[in-house]
Amino acid sequence: MPRFIALDVFRGMTICFMIIVNTPGNSETTLAPLLHANWHGFTPTDLVFPSFLFAVGNAMAFVMPNWADKPAGWVMQKIWKRTAIIFLLGFLMYWFPFVKWDGQSFSAFPLSETRIFGVLQRIALCYGIAATMIYFLRPRSTYILGGLFLFLYWALLYWLGNSADPLGLQGNAVLWLDKCLIGEKHMYHGEGIAFDPEGLLSTLPAIANVIAGFWAGDLVRKKGKSWESLALLLLAGSLLLFIAYCWNGLFPVNKKLWTSSYVMLTTGLDCIILAAIIYVLDFRKYTSWSEFFTVFGKNPLFIYLLSEIIAILLWFFKTSESVPYYRRLYEIVFSRFGGYLGSLLFACSIMMVCWLVGWIMDRKKWYVRV
Repeated sequence: MPRFIALDVFRGMTICFMIIVNTPGNSETTLAPLLHANWHGFTPTDLVFPSFLFAVGNAMAFVMPNWADKPAGWVMQKIWKRTAIIFLLGFLMYWFPFVKWDGQSFSAFPLSETRIFGVLQRIALCYGIAATMIYFLRPRSTYILGGLFLFLYWALLYWLGNSADPLGLQGNAVLWLDKCLIGEKHMYHGEGIAFDPEGLLSTLPAIANVIAGFWAGDLVRKKGKSWESLALLLLAGSLLLFIAYCWNGLFPVNKKLWTSSYVMLTTGLDCIILAAIIYVLDFRKYTSWSEFFTVFGKNPLFIYLLSEIIAILLWFFKTSESVPYYRRLYEIVFSRFGGYLGSLLFACSIMMVCWLVGWIMDRKKWYVRV
């Protein structure tokens, strides 16, 4: 089956934007659209991660028909091997470079302080669970179960959370469960307290993002790049946005809690964006711009890991004045363009370095698969 170019472009746009929002030159002068919402609410940046999950589901729709004649044991081994590898890569990325540097000597970075859940870990778990469901269940049953996950998660947050503030930063059930299972030292501390926005409980509604992506990909695979496909994608997207708007009043859109209304909002937007890409590429035949993004889309996992490793190493190594090279590079080169523009140009520069590596790999037909 030929490649679904619109998916490569969609996935590539997601990775491109993900690198830009993850590597600002100066976090204090980052443009507002490139920041996550503080808590309840939504920004363009909040669309990036769920879009990658949506793309994972898209890809599954084109891969799974090839497994129809394979033994179930073979399929399960393939799914859960891939799940384990992606999860392990995410864990090792947070542990990397495995040592601490105090300016004078190295010391081992303790495993007991390494973050367990995270971006790749969530992708792995959502892929593994969704792929297993899609393989064993009929599509309709999978879609219904995905919807039930959203209602179940809504109930669990109120049932297990602090009754005084079940949707607050310190009273939510996501925080409570992670503390019980893995402890604070293994959690993300970027919110000022131990709280993981990719916690175990909030993975439950994120599975629905993958399932929605599978539905969209399966629609295009079966009906082709037709006007009917576009109409159904746009209709589904509009309906999901309407549901998100209505649900927001009872269960606010919140990326860090990955609320059910947030799933509705992001999957709705993703359906519309995918339809727009298909329209531009396959109906209007405007394709000259797409190669830039397909470079990212053909090696998404490798390029994402490369961007994170570059950022980690730039923060890890320091000048003789104990200033991270990440900050020094921004101050010497990019701050000349002003705080906000300089911060953006720094992020775009890292993105372009990753793109160049991806372009070379694409020319040599090197594609990293797990």
